Amino acid sequence: MLLAAHRALASALTASMAERGYDDVRPGHGAVFLHVDRRTGTRLGDLAGRASITKQSMMQVVDDLEARGYVSRIADPDDARAKLVTLTAEGRRCATEFRRAVQVLQTRTRRRLGDGADEALRSALTALADEG
Repeated sequence: MLLAAHRALASALTASMAERGYDDVRPGHGAVFLHVDRRTGTRLGDLAGRASITKQSMMQVVDDLEARGYVSRIADPDDARAKLVTLTAEGRRCATEFRRAVQVLQTRTRRRLGDGADEALRSALTALADEG
């Protein structure tokens, strides 16, 4: 059931982003779009931690988004050895649309389930995520 719900929501998010003009954006890109500091950028390791994925997985997402022109890597002014992942101008626009699409899906889910069931689902999913 969880996998079926995941597929349905991922499909809805992909379709919503395509309708917004971003047909190359996938739900997994949210690992960056939802966690990067939009003003100053964020180190890859910090992004991975915020998104609860491995650094290697985050590097793949960042590489993909960089190839698509949504992010770039710049020198970290606080540490010459480190890089910051930053959104390009197009990446900022896309991240805004991604957040809006997620909000629409969350609102739709709450309306469909009702407030109590939606809150119970969120609590249950949080508990499952914390175990992983």
